[in-house]
Amino acid sequence: MDPFMGNLPADNGPEGARVPDNLPEIVDAHVHLFPDELFEAIWTWFDNFAWPIRYKMRSEEVVEFMLSRGVQRIVGLHYAHRPGIARDLNLYMAGLCREYPEVIGSATVFPGESGTREILKSAFDMGLSAVKLHAHVQYFSLDSPGMHEIYQVCAEHGKPLVMHVGKAPKNPVFPYKIDPDEICGAKHVEPVLRQYPELKVLVPHLGADEFDPFQRLTEQYDNLWLDVAMAIADYLPVKTFPQLQEMRLDRILYGTDFPHLPYAWDRELKYICTLDLSEKDLQAVLGGNALGLFSG
Repeated sequence: MDPFMGNLPADNGPEGARVPDNLPEIVDAHVHLFPDELFEAIWTWFDNFAWPIRYKMRSEEVVEFMLSRGVQRIVGLHYAHRPGIARDLNLYMAGLCREYPEVIGSATVFPGESGTREILKSAFDMGLSAVKLHAHVQYFSLDSPGMHEIYQVCAEHGKPLVMHVGKAPKNPVFPYKIDPDEICGAKHVEPVLRQYPELKVLVPHLGADEFDPFQRLTEQYDNLWLDVAMAIADYLPVKTFPQLQEMRLDRILYGTDFPHLPYAWDRELKYICTLDLSEKDLQAVLGGNALGLFSG
């Protein structure tokens, strides 16, 4: 099966009522929070080009759902799909963080837009703890001048840069402005890690579908982290399945991609609980690594 095929099926399997009581503190490091109108546009895109979203919830519903199930903290992620909207999105995220102290909020910016440095500095002054970008949506080259400006600002302020720069998932039918294969992947990320050793980079989805190359990068570079969102759920039709227990677990974060899921919210969590990780590794993956990364 093509690993980039879209229009994947829904999975209506059972969901857990709560996080098991015997687990350490859980931080979901990959939760999307958008204003209502952007959520609705995203739902339409997923319906047409990806998979049916099981949880079509507004931001407040997302946060309350996760907290009610025993997730102690969530990292709120968003991205600006065009120039000129990042300031408002960052204000929105900062407002959610004030309403819900359990939310660790990220900032966003459109790479190359005017005022990038000031947009991000203002976001950090509001208490936002990271920057989120999505190459499939924002169509940026990792070596563009606009990206180098973002690297510099994040490094100067000690803020992690969360970048969806893996090649998957993509849909061959969707009219991308730039083929994600041309701008994403481990070969494009490594020069950034090498040139900016003080920049903390988090790549979601274990770098899907280049699991092995991104695993090798975590072994070579101390400034790279990966989250497991959707990559260990046995849902995406990738050719190889990542072996989480063989990875550098001090660089792995639990995350779900909630609410943009076609399956139960705790699917990744259930899988992690089958791996017989040590208490130390389990604490690190489920929450400790995220708290350390986003505490700057």
